[in-house]
Amino acid sequence: MDGEVGHRLIEAGTPEFRRTTLALFAAGFSTFAVLYGVQPLMPVFADAFSVSPAESSLALSLPCATLAISLLIVSPLSEVWGRKPVMAASLFLSALLTIAAVMMPSWHGFLVLRALTGIAASGLPAVAMAYLSEEMHGRAIGLSMGLLIGGNALGGMVGRLIAGIIADHASWRLGLGLIGGLALLAAFAFQFALPASRHFNAHRMRWREVPASFGHHFKDAGLPWLFCESFLLMGGFVCVYNYIGFRLLEPPYSLSQTAIGAIFVVYLAGTASSAITGEIASRLGRRRVLWLAILLGLAGIALTLSSHLVLIIAGIVVVTVSFFGAHSVASSWIGRRAMTDRAQASSIYLCLYYLGSSVLGTTGGWFFAHAGWPGVAGFFAGLYVLALLIAIRLSRLAPLPELIAAEIPKT
Repeated sequence: MDGEVGHRLIEAGTPEFRRTTLALFAAGFSTFAVLYGVQPLMPVFADAFSVSPAESSLALSLPCATLAISLLIVSPLSEVWGRKPVMAASLFLSALLTIAAVMMPSWHGFLVLRALTGIAASGLPAVAMAYLSEEMHGRAIGLSMGLLIGGNALGGMVGRLIAGIIADHASWRLGLGLIGGLALLAAFAFQFALPASRHFNAHRMRWREVPASFGHHFKDAGLPWLFCESFLLMGGFVCVYNYIGFRLLEPPYSLSQTAIGAIFVVYLAGTASSAITGEIASRLGRRRVLWLAILLGLAGIALTLSSHLVLIIAGIVVVTVSFFGAHSVASSWIGRRAMTDRAQASSIYLCLYYLGSSVLGTTGGWFFAHAGWPGVAGFFAGLYVLALLIAIRLSRLAPLPELIAAEIPKT
């Protein structure tokens, strides 16, 4: 029976589809606003708490690190506890921890709560795609995934805008507190709107089998290189956004926090490039597109070395388009390359994605402190050159026999 396992799967255009996509859009918006809303505030943190640019980046790097590690634990736990309960707990806890963080007077106390926020926030990215794959009909899953990713991108962008604008006119605590309040409202909307799982079957977790389900992916000829791409691409991208604010606050630009926050509107171009690049890759093959997307990022970082503000902003746009395009190709390649335990392969990719944001994002602060923006640009270029070499290696990777047998386009 088509699309039926006890209950029918959710079809596009139905009231259930609208409820589900609205709930997950709100959840993605909440999670990424909470996580990335601090990014334009790093110069404010450096001034308010008398810390260096690298130390101020810990407000984002720490939750990214704890989120990355937690992904590998929360994903298996959802097999026992259920999809919706894990996601709902994630949303409520991350919102409440964000509200608590704005009340923390000390820098170290603030960082502790940010680290806990990363752990709490891991429930959504670890589980949302599994929920959709179980509950959505095949004809609806593409659109629902796109709306989830759209919520992620919009949440990250709006969170940064709110924080930057309110910090400019009032205080960073008020801006971040408002993000926490909106996240709490989103959590209630999610709990009310999302249908309970109907095709999920809980089972006991055999923890001894978990390492093997992750480990066998590292024996593949291509997957470890794709995991490396995740680390390098995200790390370089986050460095640009972490430290561009410090540069543009200073003369000769002397931009306001509102203006710097507005730069994140270019995420819209990145979101569009993700879909466009994915479509191009599906026609031409991922091996032909990935290295070109990365090469575009190197051109973009070169533009940011200009002293002209228009060229700097243009460079940021190009870097953003490059990153989202390359990430779209690499992440989709994971799903095609991993023939078994795809959820674990995706978890490893996301783990290294957020570790790149954490480790390399903070490392970029050392380069900024010692060599200014040219140091950050050079660090980015080094990371993307490595990513380019890996992409060239991947372009020569033989397709899996299973893909050829199934007459799936070569990847």
